[in-house]
Amino acid sequence: MSVVHKITSQDEVLVRAFGASLSELYTQAAGPEASAALTRAVELRSWLAVAEEQVARVRDRIHDATAADRDMGELSAEDLRFDAQWLEAALSARDGYATALTGLLNTMPTPGNRPERPVQLAQPRLHTTLPPAPAPAHVGAVRARRP
Repeated sequence: MSVVHKITSQDEVLVRAFGASLSELYTQAAGPEASAALTRAVELRSWLAVAEEQVARVRDRIHDATAADRDMGELSAEDLRFDAQWLEAALSARDGYATALTGLLNTMPTPGNRPERPVQLAQPRLHTTLPPAPAPAHVGAVRARRP
């Protein structure tokens, strides 16, 4: 399944921040006029989807291994240690992507305060250059005394 169709913990936040559905956001991000913020947000969401899927897989594996109806003889401390390390890595990745996405969204203006079109920079002002100011009289006098 594509990451576009996987549900993440941050989907509602993204939809609110950009004012479009996830499929629309991915379409916009692939376009030539996509903002850097949208492109990064969609990329972070994709990585977050993968990380959250890994967290769920390890969690489910641990639940299955420790289910009450499971034979105690099948329980392996080594397997559980490995799963705990894998879970720690997956949680760290998930937390990192979620934190990065939150940071990105916090730097964006609220939807009502965003310009509808790109901000236009003011036209450069034409400056007239003045001729250099004449040197003070005492500078010329000092120069005149030198041989």
